[in-house]
Amino acid sequence: MDDSTLNIVIADDHPLFRSALKQALSSQMGAHWLEADSADSLDQLLAQQSVDLVLLDLEMPGSRGYSTLIHLRSHYPAVPVVVISAHEDNTTISKTLHYDGQGFIPKSAAPSEFAAAINLVLAGETYIPAHLSEADLTIEEDDIGSRVAELTPQQYKVLQMFAEGLLNKQIAYDLDVSEATIKAHATAIFRKLGVRNRTQAVIALQGLEMERKAL
Repeated sequence: MDDSTLNIVIADDHPLFRSALKQALSSQMGAHWLEADSADSLDQLLAQQSVDLVLLDLEMPGSRGYSTLIHLRSHYPAVPVVVISAHEDNTTISKTLHYDGQGFIPKSAAPSEFAAAINLVLAGETYIPAHLSEADLTIEEDDIGSRVAELTPQQYKVLQMFAEGLLNKQIAYDLDVSEATIKAHATAIFRKLGVRNRTQAVIALQGLEMERKAL
């Protein structure tokens, strides 16, 4: 495949970062660069056109830590996802790989490292920063990620809206469906997550948020 036919998405909510990264990578490789500034806009983009790779910031609006990564890998398994983040600790990188990300690139990396990582992942390999080995990357097992992966795209969107504190009536209006449909989605979400109510569902989702280190 000619590099110029590649569709690569930069999913980050900071327009200056997206612009700078696109400009820097354009000098390194000849792909067609697409942009998304939220989890919702990324989902819409992927539903509308063919994409070869996603560069994903974990902290975009509408995302709860690793939940967007899990959702993408579950519903768009043919599209490799490489996490880009200012958080460069081993836990973040380990969880990226645990949740089936195909690589991790620190935002501080040089354009040449971004290009090398992208080419490696497009060739079917996994990329981690050179100073790390797989032996450095270990995390405790959990099942919330696999439970979230079972949600349909619409159920995942409803769960995210639960986390934002929206009422069923508001969610139904925003999604242009009936309240009965939202209640049916809620029942399915609770069953798949193994919880009884909205509060427990949101708490479960919070288990996927990134750890914050005290300054």
